[in-house]
Amino acid sequence: MPSERTAPTRSLVLVMAIATGVTVASLYYVQPLLPIVEAEFHVGSTAAGLTVSLSQLGFAVGLAAVVPLADVLARRKLAVGLLALLAAAMVVAASSPSVAVLIGASVLIGLGVTAAQVIVPFAASMADDASRGRVVGTVMTGMLVGTLLARTVAGLLADAAGWRIVYWGGAVLVTLVACVLARRLPADGPRERLSYPALLVSIYRVFRAEPVLRNRMAMGAVGFATFSLFWATMAFMLADAPHHFDASTIGLFGLAGAAGALAANFAGRFSDRDLGRRPGVAFAGCVLLSFGLLVLGRQSVVLLVLGIVVLDVGVQGLQVTNQATIYRLAAGRNGRITANYMIAYFVGGAAGSGLGNAAYVVAGWTGVCAAGAFLGAVLLGLAARARLPRPAPADRVPAR
Repeated sequence: MPSERTAPTRSLVLVMAIATGVTVASLYYVQPLLPIVEAEFHVGSTAAGLTVSLSQLGFAVGLAAVVPLADVLARRKLAVGLLALLAAAMVVAASSPSVAVLIGASVLIGLGVTAAQVIVPFAASMADDASRGRVVGTVMTGMLVGTLLARTVAGLLADAAGWRIVYWGGAVLVTLVACVLARRLPADGPRERLSYPALLVSIYRVFRAEPVLRNRMAMGAVGFATFSLFWATMAFMLADAPHHFDASTIGLFGLAGAAGALAANFAGRFSDRDLGRRPGVAFAGCVLLSFGLLVLGRQSVVLLVLGIVVLDVGVQGLQVTNQATIYRLAAGRNGRITANYMIAYFVGGAAGSGLGNAAYVVAGWTGVCAAGAFLGAVLLGLAARARLPRPAPADRVPAR
């Protein structure tokens, strides 16, 4: 009979949190570098901007085509292999002789960043039900901190030593992380014998077979839609009367997003203590409440910042709660579960951005907040009626 799992050690969870932070940061380094890239290669903003959009495309392709492989391949080898690809792509980016090469490297960077979406469910599979939320919350905290710091660090390094040093430094960090994970992650062999075409087809079968997953996909999509709706339009409101803030001042409001990183760890522990609907309802309630504060942000910067904090706590807390829940489903399918969930999550984000821009054109900031409040109410309804997972067989990956 297989031995029972033991929760991964704190040091291993910390290593995995750092690894996800370093990995995901690689996707965002380029954003503050765009003006420098334009100037060096003598191209327009459209060509330079392809480095951002195509890296996101590479990430989306990886979610659908690579992450499901975690259900049929050894996850340690898959994660380390993706990190090796990421490091190599960053070396190519750092030494790019043209913007075309940089764009090509950006696609591979997006593909390599999907290593983070292998690491998070791997960490969850090593934990028992009593600690899974805490483990997911800690690893997600690392991911959020990496996302938060990436743009700031990249901008500072580029100002001090040029944009290429950002990619060289990132390649070194990713290589170090890959080496540490190769030594620290537990070995696990292939679990399910499926051809690659059959694996891709089974992504939809997992979707159909798991009502809890479908519910959490809807919650994740609507939650990220509210988040994207706000951030896609906030700069327009702040640049307009009565604030008239410049770009650098508007950028400082992103620091309020640190609240989401703090919320992730709390959300994981909350989910461990209460496996019912209350964590989801609480965080969905935060999202709805936030738009009552944000609508007043046109007159009060203090209320705007408070609204950002409450929104970020709600969205990121809900994300951790959702992931802690879906990884309690049937073992051995976490790769396909992750693919389903994250695809829905990013589709929701894209739809939210479009809705936010349309609402701002039609009805200004009040329209944006009304749309956000409507989505928040939908989210609260989904959370209040959320389906709960039944106990699933253990994945039984020994921690070390």
